[in-house]
Parts: sequence; structure tokens; C-alpha cells
Amino acid sequence: MQVTATEDVAASIEHVFAELTAFDALERQALRRGIDVRRRFRGAVPEIGEGWDAGFRFRGKDRTVKVTLSRYEAPQFLRFSGSTGGLETDTQIELVPLSPRRTRVNVVFKMTPQTLSARLLVQSFKLARSRINKKFKKRMSSFAREIESKQATSA
Repeated sequence: MQVTATEDVAASIEHVFAELTAFDALERQALRRGIDVRRRFRGAVPEIGEGWDAGFRFRGKDRTVKVTLSRYEAPQFLRFSGSTGGLETDTQIELVPLSPRRTRVNVVFKMTPQTLSARLLVQSFKLARSRINKKFKKRMSSFAREIESKQATSA
């Protein structure tokens, strides 16, 4: 299953990339949402192959996920891979400069089941695809507006 979203942000590509790679802030956001996040790297930015271990509760079960940075090309591209309970994920974030102060963010999130239980989970997601797409796009839009407001205050 694949979920995609595209959002135009009224900020420079460097600023958008800096916000997307502000991993400390993103980790704090995850903690506020009840996700236990542990780094598997030292420093501000992980190297290729390093990442995070996260634990959360989903559909009444405790889940753990390993997220790994698999590609890092500043300021245009990020790619993360993840695995949890027979489910492999791949997230690609591409930034395209539209002008010096406008950037298009393209996000592609793919889930690939490896086990029968993961296939059932993905099938249930497919049934709710339109609702998931709406929530994903709404969250992307909200994140874009947040980046724009930070750009405005720093300018």
C-alpha cells in the first residue's frame, strides 16, 4: 500500500530541509504523542544505516519499530526504511525548489507486508484508504504551515 502527499511551502528549500531534519524537535513531538523514541546514533544527525527504535500502542497491542535513515542528500532528499512485526515501510521525502522562497514537498510512504498478519493489517488500511489519505494530507498541510510560521518569525 502506498500513501502520497504533495504540499507547497512558502519557505526556502534550505529552511524546509532544516525543519525536516530537526530530529530533536521531531522526537519531542513523538514523545508528546505517546511514542517511546530511542536513538541508535550519537550527534544531531544519524549516519546512513543509523536511526531510531520506537515503541507505541496500536490496536490494543504494544508495537516496536526500527526506523533507519537510508538516504540523505541535503537539501533535496531523505529516505527512511522501517520494520515492525512483518511489515516493511519505506518513506521518501523529496524537496523541489519552486522559487527562492517556495518549496514543494513530495512524500511517498509505502508499506509492504512480509507475514500473513501484516497482510491482514495492510488490507484493513486499504479499506480505509480514503480516510488515511485525508488525514495524511491534513497533517502534511499542518506541518507545512508550521514551517512557514517559523520561516516568518526567523526572517
